[in-house]
Amino acid sequence: MPANKAHHPRFSTHKEIKVPEIATWLKKVEGGEIIACQEMHQLCSLVRRVFAEEKLWVDTTLLAKYLDYQKYFPFKLADDERFMLALWLCTFRADGMPRFPDLLALVGRGFGKNGFASFCAFCLLSKTNGIDKYNVDLCATTEDQARTSYDEIWNILEDDKAFFKRGFDWNKVEITNKSTKSGLRYRTGNANSKDGGRPGAVFFDEIHAYTDWSLLNVFTTGLGKKQDPRRLYITTDGEVRDGPLDDLKKKAGAILRGEMPDGGFLPFICKLDAESEVHDETNWPKANPRVLTNPVLLDQMRREYADYKLQPLKNVSFMTKRMNLPQERKDVAVTAWENLEAASRDVGDLEGLPCVCGIDYAKTTDMIGACLLFHDEEMGYRVLSHAWFCDHSCDAEAIKAPLDEWERMGLLTIVHDVEVSPETIAAWVERMSQVYDIRCVSLDNYRITLMKKALAEVGFKARERGEKKVEGEEQRVWLTRPSDIMRVQPVIDSAFATHAIAWGDNPLMRWATNNAKLVPAPHDNFTYGKIEPHGRKTDPFMALVAAFAAVDKLDEPKQATVESVDFIMPISF
Repeated sequence: MPANKAHHPRFSTHKEIKVPEIATWLKKVEGGEIIACQEMHQLCSLVRRVFAEEKLWVDTTLLAKYLDYQKYFPFKLADDERFMLALWLCTFRADGMPRFPDLLALVGRGFGKNGFASFCAFCLLSKTNGIDKYNVDLCATTEDQARTSYDEIWNILEDDKAFFKRGFDWNKVEITNKSTKSGLRYRTGNANSKDGGRPGAVFFDEIHAYTDWSLLNVFTTGLGKKQDPRRLYITTDGEVRDGPLDDLKKKAGAILRGEMPDGGFLPFICKLDAESEVHDETNWPKANPRVLTNPVLLDQMRREYADYKLQPLKNVSFMTKRMNLPQERKDVAVTAWENLEAASRDVGDLEGLPCVCGIDYAKTTDMIGACLLFHDEEMGYRVLSHAWFCDHSCDAEAIKAPLDEWERMGLLTIVHDVEVSPETIAAWVERMSQVYDIRCVSLDNYRITLMKKALAEVGFKARERGEKKVEGEEQRVWLTRPSDIMRVQPVIDSAFATHAIAWGDNPLMRWATNNAKLVPAPHDNFTYGKIEPHGRKTDPFMALVAAFAAVDKLDEPKQATVESVDFIMPISF
């Protein structure tokens, strides 16, 4: 809590919350004056329960001084922002620590989240905060985004230099309070080039753009070295799935449903409850309360809604960014994200069971995917997958996925060589064949030339072009063609939709499948393509497609091995 406070805190439970900045928002939501989503109602219940059960203290003197800083800003805080400010910066536990050190503000575009972040940063730099060298880091995936709140404060200082020079030093890199020595800076870039520093608070802007936790973890390693460490996550929803934002949303949901303790995490979420609600604009305040007070914003959203209504598949950002209800690009998506999550369940014990192996790659100098596909009517489709990535790939810098983490999970092998050799893939097939009953290997007709020799050496010999099948011979290699992919696409679609596919907790498969799109083909058929051509790959998913093309081989009786028999000459009597 502030080190320079002259008043004495009174920690107590609060059956009735009398702090106007908290109580006003609670009453507006609970009384229906503000239409709010389910998560917001759950948050109100959480706050009331915490205040009723725990000994807390809201430092109203500190809060009043913070609110006085509004005179320096070109806006006034709204009721919801005052609510967050009071809980995040001014509410303390009996041990003196902040009750809610971590705040997630997931709000629709146009809410003014950067303005709120700027105001909070200014408060924490100030003498009112009372903690010396309480540095604030503004973090984002791009410099332009990271500078948004920084530039807002910089402009305020620049607009009245004579007044602010008495208390601040500033330039284009850092803003420093002369009294507290607290500094504000913006940070971006590769996690490998950063260190944690000694921040008092870390603000993450547009966390939906982060693909993994590596950069966020680096930026927060310095927290805890200063009194009252805090984190702020401000964002709309986005298109990245299975990243930090999805993790935070799952955590928020569990907290709000009472399934886990909040642990100091305050989830302030504004969103529609259902896609159908978008067609009644009286629901729009659920995603963004500003539409009630900002006619310019409301007019802009009405125009965007008109475009969305005419062409929803081309204007998915309206639902994702404005309404915080992410939409897959349904015109291209292989399947809904929920189906990929459903596939992430345990596959069970498959040892010794029959399967087919799928392999896919475009270049051996990039990524190669392979998988085993098991199937019967009772268990549905079960998948064991692996991939290899050549670190000499031309796309290595463009890939933002946590490949190192996936390698530690055993899902991927990073090959430090000029290519992933065919022998490497064949060796994996051979190892798998010692544990599972691989009936055949399926791969693209145009890829067999490179793999033919290596596969033959491990027992999977492909017939030569024009070579006739010998009666009783088991077909060990299946060559897929575009017609095969079109044939199995409806099967794959149905398997995802009915949750008949299971591949375990496999972020690599979710990542690869989520980058694949449906491409129209003749006669109302579909094949597959890539949504993003360089930064993400589809090879692990396409290996699964190749396996599906040969999965019916599991229904054929396995050919018995015919051993040689010595015949004796007939005997005449």
